Amino acid sequence: AQLVESGGGLVQPGGSLRLSCAASGFTFNTFTMAWHRRPPGKERELVAMITSADGVTNYVDSVKGRFTISRDNAKNTVYLQMNDLKVEDTAMYYCNARGYIDYVRGDMIDYWGQGTQVTVSS
Repeated sequence: AQLVESGGGLVQPGGSLRLSCAASGFTFNTFTMAWHRRPPGKERELVAMITSADGVTNYVDSVKGRFTISRDNAKNTVYLQMNDLKVEDTAMYYCNARGYIDYVRGDMIDYWGQGTQVTVSS
C-alpha cells in the first residue's frame, strides 16, 4: 500500500492550499481517510477525517470552518482544502488510511504517507 501526498508549500497568512493524497495498493473505498499534522516541536494531531461508506467528516476544533476534507473514490484520492491559513497551521501534514484487513477478526491496519510540509508565514 502507498499514500503519496502533494500540494504543500509556503503561503502567507490568510492564503489557501489544497493538499492531495493519492492512494494505491488497497481497497480505497473501504478505508476511512484522514489528515494529521505535526507542528514543529509538538505532537502529531488529527486534523480531519472522512469515513468510507457515507463520507461523514469530522474536524479538530481549530480548523472548523476553514478546512474541508473530501474524497474521490473513483480516483483513489483524498483532499484537504485549507483556507484562511494561520501561522499556527504550519506543520508537516500526513495522509492516513485506516481500515479492516480482517472483518471477521476485527483486525485493522493504518497506512501513512511520507508527509508534505505546509508553512504559513509572512
